[in-house]
Amino acid sequence: MGRRAFRHSVAAIPGRRRSHWTIGVVAAGATRSGSRRIASRSAVDGLPRSGEELPVTLRHLDGRVWLFPGDPDPLAVRPTVAVVADERGSVIVDAGQSPAHAREVRAALASAGLPAPHWLVYTHHHWDHVWGACAWPEVEIVGHESAVALLRAEASRPWSHRYLREQVRENPRLGHSFRARALAVDSWDGFAVLPPTRTFADELTLPTGVVVRHVGGRHAPDSAVVRVPDSGVLLLGDCWYPPPAHLRTPEDGPDLALAASLLDDDVAWFVSAHEEPLRLAEARAALAGG
Repeated sequence: MGRRAFRHSVAAIPGRRRSHWTIGVVAAGATRSGSRRIASRSAVDGLPRSGEELPVTLRHLDGRVWLFPGDPDPLAVRPTVAVVADERGSVIVDAGQSPAHAREVRAALASAGLPAPHWLVYTHHHWDHVWGACAWPEVEIVGHESAVALLRAEASRPWSHRYLREQVRENPRLGHSFRARALAVDSWDGFAVLPPTRTFADELTLPTGVVVRHVGGRHAPDSAVVRVPDSGVLLLGDCWYPPPAHLRTPEDGPDLALAASLLDDDVAWFVSAHEEPLRLAEARAALAGG
């Protein structure tokens, strides 16, 4: 991962495995209003029925896993948010980069008829993965134990557009990140950085069967991956990326050893937060330089 760009169209994902949660999305059925029609009815009561409209912004990957794709423009710093549907309460993986981003995901979730979320999992503490948390009410926030102190420190900062400008003047290397934050947050009213309310040291399995495992790495010490075993999906967050831009040196690159260690024959899809999803064969080819 990282020897070539991960670029694989989510809009046309062939060969999805089916489960009782699977809803087929017909690519050819895209309407002019930018939505897709549900091709089949789920066996779970409360999910969309045949013929109902599904916003194109929420895309089914496999099994119980849906993706709200990130912005391909790197200047936007807007990662993919994942949804693992479950009748006990959906699991949201990463909060979005802002309350506005989170509200978009919430609207897409409701429009798709997926169960309301009960858990919000942080893959790591960086702003673009956690700043939307204050717009996810009534969820349990799950994160690695080391994220608590990091996010408490972030929560204590006087966030505002003025503060962002001051910080960039003091350290111009923050420019990319802080300009993206200024664009992402249009109002600071009610904004808050929220630490996890449930933590783990090594691994945690949620009641939905979703497994969260700490992997660390160069990008963030609290990085975790999220596995959905019955859907064959591994959500990687940013774990294999180099350090953030303002901390990066010319010698820093992607952590290919960590990426390789996560490959597993039981996983069909590997989803990084700022890349398109890859199938197992594609991930192996990327690591091999193919």
